[in-house]
Amino acid sequence: MERVQFQQEQMLAELKDLVEKNIFTKQESKQVMKKRTQFETALVRRVAKKADFLRYAAYEMGLEQLRRKRVERLKIVSTQASISDYALVRRQFHIFERALKKFKADVGLWVQYIDVAKREGAHTLVGRVVARAIQLHPDTPALYILAAAHELDHGSPSAARTLLQRGIRINPESIEMWREYVRMELAFMESLRRRWDVLGLDEKGKGREALGEGEEAGEMHADQASEEALADGETGAAEARAAIMRGGIVKSVIGSAASAVDRPELFEALIGLMHEFPLTDAGVKRVLLEQVYGLLRAACPRDPRAARLLAGRFLTGELVGEELVDGIERANEEMLGLCGDGGEDMFGAYVEFAAEVWEGLMDSLLKEYVGSSVRGLQTRHPESVVLRDGLKRFV
Repeated sequence: MERVQFQQEQMLAELKDLVEKNIFTKQESKQVMKKRTQFETALVRRVAKKADFLRYAAYEMGLEQLRRKRVERLKIVSTQASISDYALVRRQFHIFERALKKFKADVGLWVQYIDVAKREGAHTLVGRVVARAIQLHPDTPALYILAAAHELDHGSPSAARTLLQRGIRINPESIEMWREYVRMELAFMESLRRRWDVLGLDEKGKGREALGEGEEAGEMHADQASEEALADGETGAAEARAAIMRGGIVKSVIGSAASAVDRPELFEALIGLMHEFPLTDAGVKRVLLEQVYGLLRAACPRDPRAARLLAGRFLTGELVGEELVDGIERANEEMLGLCGDGGEDMFGAYVEFAAEVWEGLMDSLLKEYVGSSVRGLQTRHPESVVLRDGLKRFV
């Protein structure tokens, strides 16, 4: 109980300040003290539970929200910060620190602590906590991603890149990390494109004469980072700039990812990323997607999931009229070509693909085309149970 009494003594100054500012009443401060004493008593048990720490932290978060609302409603303006302005937030951090001493192996607890620190704007603390978490859990990709996001939020793409590269060296088969690395390089490319547009530069370097000294230095810094990331032997700022605008950095990362992970799940993640990321240049997006599909075909030539992904590239977007007919035909031929001599898994993937397309069509002729393709494949492979049973879906 001595520890509980010590914690009670630490609360007195902040509660007194809250009462003096008329944010809390004396009765409310007594209730806060009583509630905290209950939490503290639970934490000093022989076997403390993680849930006790989390409930305590949640209570303090609620108190802080109430304090801020009352300060706003009462229009309290402080020329000088007092203990109650930061004590409730500091107590939240203290609770997480105490929890992590007992539950160091709990990655979820580290992530919750980081989220709370980010929400409160404690940027320096976020960096320290993430570094400690990575040191204890070097094989957890989510921590590297959080750390890289923190560096990006504070304008340090080089530090973010270093963190992700370090994480990938330790977790080379993490699809999540490769996807986030590609996402970061896409964002880096787009940020440089916007920056150079503001400076009046094109990818050939035209307009450079009009720059001032400060802009020139910034441009040289961007070029240096670009060349370092590309590492492809190009020399000269204009060449590096043009390579970046063509997606050179991103293509290099995608190639490395495909070399490290040859599973369809990686390519599915990258394809989804390319479609959702707001790329300015549609031509660059098309080139990057073509690279991903080419690597997918080479890495997984006989994989049913890969076959579905490859066929699906012809059916993206809102297709109508001739585009729809052409897309269905090309996708169907892609799947049939990948079936080849086949196997039940590949035949099953084709039936699922064909049924999905068939059910989404309104045109009877297109429906007949898809159905007849399945029947034709079944005729060539009469021994296939999957194809024979699958025909029942096209009626």
